[in-house]
Amino acid sequence: MLDTLMAWIVGDLSPSARIWTALAPALLACAYFILGLLLFLVRCAIKGVPQDEETLNRGSTVLVGMFLRHYFFWVIQPLWKVLYRSGLPANALSMLSGLLGVSSGVAVAAGRFTLGGWLFLAAGILDVMDGRIARIRKEANPAGAALDSVLDRYVDSAMLMGLAWYYRDNWVLLPVLVAFLGTSLVPYVRARGEGLGINIRGGAMQRLERVLFLGVGVALSPIFEAIWFPEQKHPMHWLAVVGIVFVAVLSNVTALSRFRALVNALAPPPPPNRKRSGLAILGFNAVAGAVATGVDFVSVLGMVEKLSFSPVAATALGCVLGGVVNYSMNRLITFRSQGAVAPQMARYTLVSATSALLNAGGVALLTLHPQLAYTLGWWLARGAVYFAWNLPLQRDYVFNDPPEALLERPHAA
Repeated sequence: MLDTLMAWIVGDLSPSARIWTALAPALLACAYFILGLLLFLVRCAIKGVPQDEETLNRGSTVLVGMFLRHYFFWVIQPLWKVLYRSGLPANALSMLSGLLGVSSGVAVAAGRFTLGGWLFLAAGILDVMDGRIARIRKEANPAGAALDSVLDRYVDSAMLMGLAWYYRDNWVLLPVLVAFLGTSLVPYVRARGEGLGINIRGGAMQRLERVLFLGVGVALSPIFEAIWFPEQKHPMHWLAVVGIVFVAVLSNVTALSRFRALVNALAPPPPPNRKRSGLAILGFNAVAGAVATGVDFVSVLGMVEKLSFSPVAATALGCVLGGVVNYSMNRLITFRSQGAVAPQMARYTLVSATSALLNAGGVALLTLHPQLAYTLGWWLARGAVYFAWNLPLQRDYVFNDPPEALLERPHAA
């Protein structure tokens, strides 16, 4: 018995033991939640869906809808009542949640994914309960809210740091770091918005979703590893990898959508001389860039193959021709500009030249990493420069007609 206990503690388990140590807590939890779901459905059929006020205030997401949220808070009522009647302070539950969450990262770093996943899920459940207990007891205060928020960041960071350590010699380290970035920015953008008087919520990957998908993926991954790769000493834990990638992508999408909403809410209204919406500008600008690139490519081929130009000279002339086409389409179609041509051309040349330098520098930096395909690096650099530099400057600098231009052309379409 003692040998078995020590093997479980240090993680020296047989494939079957690895399956059961991961599956036993899952079976108990699944039995509880499945039975709870059946009772919840009966209750809904008789009395309707119980409306949890805090759930209604917080809203739902695409991944976890309102029905599932009501069900979750209904099914954990027994545990919540035990904690409430125990008299434990809400701050104590926050600290316990933080301790369990940090412990989950330590466990995962050591390769104990089952233990780490369940600790992470337990920390998430306690995090749900502490604030409710404080509000019902009328003990809620800014100090407790700050403690809870900061500990949540520690819990999320500890889990991802543990995963980063486990995958430190593997490609999975990259999505772990991307997930770290996204999970940090989602609450930060919301907090920054609240500090500026803007309530920014929403997004598919909020904290409940992060805890659910990351915790379940990590907790159950040893089952699949023991079945498919029983002899591996350092398994990949593919179910956890799926959860990590899912959280990495959607947490950053959520952060960017919140960031966009915050900037739009704080930005001054567009100038009266802007003739198209932001989405239309993006679409027409992209089309103009694609057409200009096609013209550039075809002209270079023609000059080299038919006119016997040198590739260097043909490339230079092709860039000039492509730039003229791009400028003309953006002036006439994308922005419907009425401004003077010469100043616009000068501004367009400046933006294009700096764009070329930024693209070249970005590709040069990304190719320092030989494991990254240069084609992918090229697209990453082009995309970043386009959205962060080219598009904003063409919209707000190159083709931003001053008000006096409109006064000079009162009858312009």
